[in-house]
Order: sequence, then C-alpha cells, then structure tokens
Amino acid sequence: MYQSFDDVSVPGASEERLQGLRRVLKSRKLKGFLVPHSDEYQNEFLPPPAERLAWLTGFSGSAGAAIVLDDAAALFIDGRYTLQARAQVDTALFEVLQTPEAKVSQWLKDRLGKGAVLGYDPSLHSLKEIDRLIEALGKGGIKLEPVTTNPIDRLWQDRPKPALIPVVVHDLEYSGRGAKEKIRDVQAILKQDRADAVLLTLLDSIAWLFNIRGGDIKHTPVVLAFAIVPVVGRPILFIDAAKLTDQVKTYLSDFADVAQPNALTAKLRDFGHAGVRVRLDPDSAPVRFAQLLESEGAKIVRGDDPCILPKAIKNESEIAGARAAHVRDGVAMVRFLAWLDDNAGSGRIDEIEAARKLETLRRESGQLKDLSFPTISAAGANGAIVHYRPTNASKHALKPSKLYLVDSGGQYLEGTTDVTRTIAIGRPNAEMRRHYTLVLKAHIAVDTARFPKGARGQDIDPFARRPLWQAGLDYDHGTGHGVGSYLTVHEGPARLSRLGTAELKPGMILSNEPGYYREGHYGIRLENLVLVTPLQPIEGGNRDMMGFEPLTQVPFDRRLIDTKLLLPFERDWLNAYHARVRREIEPLLRSDDRPWLREATAPIR
Repeated sequence: MYQSFDDVSVPGASEERLQGLRRVLKSRKLKGFLVPHSDEYQNEFLPPPAERLAWLTGFSGSAGAAIVLDDAAALFIDGRYTLQARAQVDTALFEVLQTPEAKVSQWLKDRLGKGAVLGYDPSLHSLKEIDRLIEALGKGGIKLEPVTTNPIDRLWQDRPKPALIPVVVHDLEYSGRGAKEKIRDVQAILKQDRADAVLLTLLDSIAWLFNIRGGDIKHTPVVLAFAIVPVVGRPILFIDAAKLTDQVKTYLSDFADVAQPNALTAKLRDFGHAGVRVRLDPDSAPVRFAQLLESEGAKIVRGDDPCILPKAIKNESEIAGARAAHVRDGVAMVRFLAWLDDNAGSGRIDEIEAARKLETLRRESGQLKDLSFPTISAAGANGAIVHYRPTNASKHALKPSKLYLVDSGGQYLEGTTDVTRTIAIGRPNAEMRRHYTLVLKAHIAVDTARFPKGARGQDIDPFARRPLWQAGLDYDHGTGHGVGSYLTVHEGPARLSRLGTAELKPGMILSNEPGYYREGHYGIRLENLVLVTPLQPIEGGNRDMMGFEPLTQVPFDRRLIDTKLLLPFERDWLNAYHARVRREIEPLLRSDDRPWLREATAPIR
C-alpha cells in the first residue's frame, strides 16, 4: 500500500519533549524558538526526518507553526485544521490559535519584553517570512537569532534516516519539452533581469527543469536537491550521487554538472567572493542562503523562481497526459463508487477499508505510481474535519443515513489527479440534500465562469461562495489550488482563493472544491480538476474570455441533489457533465459496473 494508517502522534510524549526543548533553549540563552512545518526545501509534505512540528506537538497537518517560550507555547494553524489540531494536540501544553485572525508577531509581542532573543533555524524559514518577523518584532525590541543547529535535532533520538530512492528520467513523451530547452528559457529570464545565476530550492521546480522524478517524499515524485543555473554555462545539480544510476548520470551529463549537496556552501561562498548577482525567490528560498551570500559579498536579486510560471502553464503533451490520467482515474473511482453502493449500507465497512479498496482499484490500472496524497476517507462527523486522516485507532464505520466524504488522487506518469466526492450511505435527509445541492451550485458556478485576461484566483473565488453566502453558509479554505504534471498536488503560483493574486493563464490546472462543514455531523466537498482554456470570443461581447474545462470524470451523487434548488443552466450543466462521464468511462468498465454508471449518470429532469 502507498499509505499507512498508523497514528503518527505519540500520546503523552509532548510534555517531555517540550520540557527538553526548553532546557536546551535556556542553555543557549534563548527566550523562545520557532518550530515551523517545513524543511530546507520549503516543502508542504515533508520527508520523515523533517517532521519536527509533529514530533514536538503531535499535530500532523501539512501547514502550521509552533512557538515555544520558557513559560508559554502555541500552535498556529489555519481553518482547515481547527478540529484536527484539537484532537491531536495537548491544549494544556499548547494554545491552539487559528490564522489569520491570530498573528504570530502579535502573540510574541504580548509575551516578550524588550531585549528578548527568539531563536530560529534559518534553513526552515523563507527570506520573506523572516523579513516580516524582524520588522514586526523589532518595533517591540525583540531580536531574532539564527541557530546553527536545530535544538530539536539534538533531542530527537529515534529520528528517521533520509530515503535513498533512485532518480528516474521523466521522458519527453510526458514532459513535452526537453531540459536543455527549459534551461535556455530560464537563462533568458536571468539575462533580462540582469542576474548572474539563480539558486533553485523548490523541489518541483528542479524536477520540472531537469525532467527528473524521484521518491524522496511520499506521494510527491521529487528529489531532494538544490540547483544553480548560471546565466551562461552549465547548471549544477546538488544531489546525493547514491541516488543516480549510470543511466541518469549519462542523461544529466549532457547538459548539467552534478555535485554532492555539501558542496553547495562552498559554491555560494565563491559567488560571494566574486560579487555574483544571485537571484533568490523570497517566498521560498531559505533565509540561510541569503545570509550566507550577503555575508560573503554576493548581491541578492529578489525575484520569483523562474520555473514556477512555465511549470504551471502545461504544454500540449502535459495537457493530453492530464486528460488521459483523469480518464484512467475516473474508471477506478467509478468502480469504487459502485462497490461502495453495494457494500457500505451494511455498516461493516470502515474508513480504512474503503480507502484501501480505492487504492487497490487505482493500482489495478497497472499505471499508478503512487497516491497524490493520503486518502481523506471520512465517515459522518469526520467529514467536517477538512484534512481528516483515518488511523487504526480512530477509524469509524460507514453507517446508513450518514454521509461519506472521500478526497483522493493518484500519481501517473501522464499527470496528477485529485478528486473529492461526498456520498449518501442509505437515504439522506432533506438538510443533507439542501447543503449538498448548495455546494454543487457553488461548484457549477466556478466551472461555468468566464473571465478576461488578467483575472486572478481572488476574482473567481466569490463565484463559488455566493450560493453559500446567500444561505448564510461558508467554508474556511480556498476554493482551489494549482496541480502539477506528475508532480506536486498543490502547485503555485495560481489558486482560487481570497489570497490568489496570480493571474490565471491558459494551460494551468487547478482544483474546484467548494464545501460546507457542519461540525459534529458531516462534511460536504465536491472537487474536480479543471484546465484553464484559451481566450475565446463570446457572441455579442467586446472582449475574449477564458474559462474552465473539467478534467475529472466522476459522477456526482444524484440522490443528494435537490433538483428544486437547481436553475435550468445548472441542470443542463450537470446532465452534460454526466453524459460526458458516461461517454468517456463506460467503454473502459467491466460489464458488471456499467449498469451502475448508467443509473448514476442518468439525466435529471
């Protein structure tokens, strides 16, 4: 199996670990320490040796940060993790606070006096993050001090070892563009911005640029590495040579040099001595690189990672691959939903058994490389925990008259998938049907949106929220995120969110996933991946508009739809979508699953 259902938290361990950390801080004359959910590559999903936040607090979400002072401690999380944090964290030890309402800087200023020194690991924080903290805390006389050795690493006795998974070449058939061509484009950007080199720290950027994939992080086919691309000459890939087969070494030697990771520091010092202008992305580059370069005399050129935008705009091969991956994934999902209808009503199927069945059906395609994230398999009230993950200790049964939410995805050579469906187990009540239909209306509002050049994610986000707002409802997460091409399931720069300031461009793939969560009862989320389509004229209009093409091919649960709440265009959209699903998926199903699909996609009148 690609996923484990063991509980990552160790009950009762946080108090001893917290006290141990405080003793180390006292010996170093630090008033406190920052513990972010990140690693030296600023990943969202971390390799096991980097799970410092989970080790200390028990919280296993993919975003958050803790602050430990000598007399107080807090965990900061966003709205996705409110219920999860309450369940996993000892609130007698850590105050759990939700951002953006609660702010790290204000919490610190309320508790620390002038002259207090707060430690941080400069490998785990971005340049922009530390700049903001220094500005905010400096007004209160609070100092930030980088530490050379993370104190948690000293305390973590059974810390896992890094993985040594072989690197593979991502063939041109799937990437659509060769590494040499991509490197030339990056060098052209550097020349235009008058930078001598760029230091790449984002793993998906490095994987995309060099057309390589790996397995150093679960569910994300990237390789732990850094890279330097000069404005002229050959890039250098800093990677553990033990991960490189002879075939991969030969492939890389055609356009890049390879060095061990520990050679990066010396190379950056050389840049400093030579006064090189080095481009760093302030949003993602660890601040330690900026500190090192500036201390040695280099000039920092702040700018976006030059791979982020071209990586997000999929080429024709990547788009064709995404469509193919979603058809394959749709077959597995339809088979799963048919199995669920046949078995879940018994009350004997639990969340883990359902998640395992779905993974098995994806594996039967023979093309699955991994899941794109651990399956969110949530029965009843667990569906209201946005990023719920079932464990052997917490699993619930799927019971009649309840809702079941499953959010899952696969990694295929052709592309990455991410789909959420909410399913009625037995007969749903009127309230469930009303809430489901409002979420469906929100989903349709995004899918049918048309928008001009220059539109951003924050312009589209309200489309989804309007049907819910009119009913006095809302959800505490974004409406959508970018998705990579056999890469990260959460990809920048674009997102459908109040914070989504990046322009939407044709070729981008994003999720469309509005929701509603009734704490203690159920959660509803409906997610498709969508492709941003090219500008096209609209009859009678005065400017061309972009739109969305749904990639996901999975039916919605007709039993949960209150047709009286649907407008005619919404009914037409649903019927057209279901007709497409039936047309694409039915020929690929076994004969015994076809009747279920025909019924699930029958037109709504």
